[in-house]
Amino acid sequence: MLDKLRRLPLAELPGMAEELRSTIIDSVSRNGGHLASSCGCVELIMALHRVFDTPAEKIFFDVGHQAYAHKLLTGREEGFKKLRRYDGISGFTTPLESGFDPAVSGHAGTALSAALGHCAADPDAPEKVIAVIGDGSMGCGVTLEALNHAATLKGSKRLIVILNDNRMSISGNVGALSKALNRVMAAKSYNKFRSRVIKMLSPLPKLKNFVARLNEAGKSMFLPPALLFETLGLRYFGAVDGNDLQQLIPTLERLRKIDDPVLLHVITQKGYGCEFAQADPTKYHGISGCDPDTGEMAVNNGGFSEAFAAAMVDLAEKDPELQAVCPAMLEGTGLRKFAEKFPDRCFDVGIAEEHALTFAAGLAAAGKHPVCAFYDTFLQRALDAVYHDIALAKVPVVIAVDRAGVVADGPTHHGIYNCAFLRAIPNLTVINLAAECEMAEALEFAVKSRLPVVLRYPKGGGAAIPGLVPFEYGKAVIRKSGKSGEPVLWASGKEVATALEVAGNLEKYGCCCTVADARFLKPFDRETALKFADSQQFVIEDHCETGGIYSALSEIFSAVPHAGIYSFAWSAEKVISHGEIGKLKAAAGLDAASITEKIAGLMQKKPI
Repeated sequence: MLDKLRRLPLAELPGMAEELRSTIIDSVSRNGGHLASSCGCVELIMALHRVFDTPAEKIFFDVGHQAYAHKLLTGREEGFKKLRRYDGISGFTTPLESGFDPAVSGHAGTALSAALGHCAADPDAPEKVIAVIGDGSMGCGVTLEALNHAATLKGSKRLIVILNDNRMSISGNVGALSKALNRVMAAKSYNKFRSRVIKMLSPLPKLKNFVARLNEAGKSMFLPPALLFETLGLRYFGAVDGNDLQQLIPTLERLRKIDDPVLLHVITQKGYGCEFAQADPTKYHGISGCDPDTGEMAVNNGGFSEAFAAAMVDLAEKDPELQAVCPAMLEGTGLRKFAEKFPDRCFDVGIAEEHALTFAAGLAAAGKHPVCAFYDTFLQRALDAVYHDIALAKVPVVIAVDRAGVVADGPTHHGIYNCAFLRAIPNLTVINLAAECEMAEALEFAVKSRLPVVLRYPKGGGAAIPGLVPFEYGKAVIRKSGKSGEPVLWASGKEVATALEVAGNLEKYGCCCTVADARFLKPFDRETALKFADSQQFVIEDHCETGGIYSALSEIFSAVPHAGIYSFAWSAEKVISHGEIGKLKAAAGLDAASITEKIAGLMQKKPI
């Protein structure tokens, strides 16, 4: 498709854009994925591949879920039919998939730093290096660090930054930088005025310096983004319509000839060309599927995120000091309802994960009761703040961690690594929830403990457990009692459901197993663990083998005689793919049927 893009007359490119957009809508409606952001970037990506000599000239995407058109243009049409499926292509860019992808891009803020590194590696090379960043990423610390470095770097003259401004990240953008960028009407007016004045005065050489000074003064008065970026050493151009190929292509052709670091500010419409996504870009940011014609989605039956949303509102009614903090994820974490009801007690700090935690620590130190809501994968970006700003001083911040465990989006979003770090941090309590019905009590328990607490729970629903067992600090819960000496199945989170299913399956082999829910990963229930020293113990966990329940039990039994511990967990030695969770688990031998068969074999049991 790349040859076709570069061969077609300019007037025919909008038709190609619609073909690409139609393919994106069709695939995402069936497989799930990021619809609104990718629809909004079709024309921009087409223009980049038409003007620049890719892959020799590299395009670094800041969050690859906007790059679906890029995948289609670079030879992945067939794989795109199975986008995000176990045997299909990733929903993000990755060098393992294509030579057109110079870097993995699943988290915001990385593109500019990676592009600068590429510039510095060969500063005198003629090829341009393009970083496509979002306006939401402008509040991200990594992006700001890269901007601070760019102008002083030898080789930065090769850099072209495309600021894709759609006024949104997942939720609407917040903060002073976003407000500055969104003054686009002034920008458009200024650009029209500047073009007319320069055209009128250009035949008069003696006025050349005056025109230049007028241009700079105009930028300062009318264009806050220009003032920001040009102060940092990047020549600013824009704003231009990022969904108009007639504007984009000539503009990029001119910028390619400039031997300085430049930034082009483009305005795109998230969801552009897809009526229902354009009408509600937040709803269609990331979806599990929909009707391609109407956008209608299956009814969401709640799950942990909905339970968290309800619990936060209920607890806030009772606790006037309760505060909510999140890094640009009000919708995804369920905090939108809280924000609507308690707007003065909810803080969306933008894509700034470390700041979110340290800000929450400041709230707690001032006597408030902050709950900071994250996706598990994004907590990885702020682990130092957990240790340095919260745990060391024992500041009572509750960190609610959604999407714990393996998720369909793949390796950039799997929540299977943090426990290894969290268990090593002093003064920190780590709780894994097995069922949505536990959420309200767990949240209130965590807030009232006045301790640093991490509350982890998976996407969707959890185990169907009978009744509620009150939270007792540091204590495991026996979900099913078995016979003395028979195997003990340890699990936490949604894997409690798997353990209960395995226990039921093993009854057909004559085994009456105990199922222990390690709801407190830290502190781990040493006393309960030692009671089962004479039984074979099997760990089922949605985490890598290193650092989770298996590690905790191994540490407890390291100097104690025991009957053995066996782990069913994700390998810490290989990257876990994207795809349907059931298929991922089956391929790794972590589904209930595979675990049952393995345990029966180890115990030399046959069906009775």
